[in-house]
Amino acid sequence: MPESNTGGRGNRFMEDGDSLTWNDLWVTVSGGRSILRGLTGYARPGELLAIMGPSGCGKTTLLDTLAGRLSANTRQAGDILINGRNQALAYGTSAYVTQDDALITTLTVREAVYYSAQLQLPDSMTKPEKKARAEMTIREMGLQDAMDTRIAPKPLFLDEPTSGLDSAASYYVMSRIASLNRKDDIRRTIIASIHQPSFEVFQLFTNLCLLSAGKTVYFGPVSAANEFFALNGFPCPKEVIDILVKSYKSSDLYQMVQKEIAQICKQRDGALEKTKRQARFFSQCHVLTRRSFINMSRDHGYYWMRLGIYISLSVVLGTVFSGIGTDYGSIQARGSLTMFVVSFLTFMTIGGFPSFIEDMKVFERERLNGHYGVTAFVVGNTLSALPFLALVALIPGAITYFPPGLHKGYEHFFFFVTVLFVCMMLVESLMMIVASLVPNFLMGIIVGAGVQGLMILVGGFFRLPTDLPKPLLKYPFYHIAFHKYAYQALFKNEFEGMTFPNVQGGNGGSQSLPVKKF
Repeated sequence: MPESNTGGRGNRFMEDGDSLTWNDLWVTVSGGRSILRGLTGYARPGELLAIMGPSGCGKTTLLDTLAGRLSANTRQAGDILINGRNQALAYGTSAYVTQDDALITTLTVREAVYYSAQLQLPDSMTKPEKKARAEMTIREMGLQDAMDTRIAPKPLFLDEPTSGLDSAASYYVMSRIASLNRKDDIRRTIIASIHQPSFEVFQLFTNLCLLSAGKTVYFGPVSAANEFFALNGFPCPKEVIDILVKSYKSSDLYQMVQKEIAQICKQRDGALEKTKRQARFFSQCHVLTRRSFINMSRDHGYYWMRLGIYISLSVVLGTVFSGIGTDYGSIQARGSLTMFVVSFLTFMTIGGFPSFIEDMKVFERERLNGHYGVTAFVVGNTLSALPFLALVALIPGAITYFPPGLHKGYEHFFFFVTVLFVCMMLVESLMMIVASLVPNFLMGIIVGAGVQGLMILVGGFFRLPTDLPKPLLKYPFYHIAFHKYAYQALFKNEFEGMTFPNVQGGNGGSQSLPVKKF
């Protein structure tokens, strides 16, 4: 058992970690319904606080509130103090292990923990040291669900870390978490919500915060919980919650908690330091690029299935338009082929949307834990996608370009491939934006398809710009549709300098086809 809470420790607990206190904490959602109702408590370094209660009592909401992760539609009232100060947790100084952790499924356990260590640990540590720390974490956690816990944060929040585990595995995981309290001579503040723990797991905690219907039923040492409930007549009648809440409010334990909070608040420690614990920006970009590249190469749905579909369809296109020649009718065939290739390659990008959503889940979790920022994620994701997009543009582009006999000359071919590559890069970025705004992959596919369909429609191929209605469709949609610029570039690349028989003239002659500005 960790040592009990006493007031005689002086400032010792303030030297290692960060203390949290909350007083008269209320959380309400839209409509005025209260989730948390006047909660009061504290968490100190070197101790393990258990938040318990039935489903829906507010355990996760309390964790979210203390960690500063409440959603936008909730309102918070009351005081949350860190080291006796009214301040927010500095970026990267705390970690939150969610109940449903988001991980990259294509990575092995070793790779997932290793990349996490590279992102979180400072550049002052060498790569072998980071690798050794990651492997030590894997061994300590026994490859369980809690293996991705932050290695060295001070405030640590865990939402039901034993969910889905049997009693033996739960005890092993919680015992390793409890050992973090004093690991490496650092006393950490650990707060965990837990549902129906075994007696052995329950005894690992220092303090207990028991909630029901958003109210505090009990807050105090684990060792005193049985005595408190026994004094209040368990087994209890139906109105046990109200009895316990009133009894707790009038008990000596409640008064002791109030005095403890007042004492902690008086011992005002320094402001929470916003120390730089993460790797540098370029190191983050390097690690994220490498990790994302491995994920993309192993996830068949990311690019490989699309590449297979592109190649299959390109073979069909090359067969259908094979040897289209240079007669007058080939003008329409060349334009149709070019338009279809651009539209189809970009439109099929929505096929990778489910993978984008999974990436966004991992990014959101790691960003909130301070591993890296938005810029590093965008750079890493973009750089890792470049080889795959180049492959997707080059192979189907070659199959589509040469069998039909499009404009000869490798400079024209490489310009054709470059335009396809840039278009897919643009659409990939567009899909990432949609994924960040619409987290549901089904709705994201619908939104992404709708946006691309609109861009293709007003791109100038189906209707000339002069025929488009000016409100909205021409101004501004026609001018912001990237398909417009792709069509214009490829049409100019294809037709400029070529000659076609002037069949309509009736004289059997031929003339150079002028390329008009679109």
